[in-house]
Amino acid sequence: MGKCTIDHTLEDVKQKLVDQAAFMPKNLVREVEGSLTEKADQEFLNEVFHLLKKYDLADETEREERNEKLNDLVK
Repeated sequence: MGKCTIDHTLEDVKQKLVDQAAFMPKNLVREVEGSLTEKADQEFLNEVFHLLKKYDLADETEREERNEKLNDLVK
C-alpha cells in the first residue's frame, strides 16, 4: 500500500469499518470499533482506514496480514 496524503476523519474510518465489517472477524471488528474514539490521533486513523480500504477485495493471505496489523494497532 502506498502512502496517502489524505487525512481521514474519525467518521470516515468508522464508516469504512461498517462497510467492511461483514468480511472481517467479529472480534477484530469490535476491537477496532473500540479504538475509534475522539482521542485517536490522525496517523492512527489514516493507518486503520488504509488497512480497511478494499478489505473485501483482498485475498485470504492479504486479509490475514491486515488483521495482524490491525490487531497490533488497537492493542
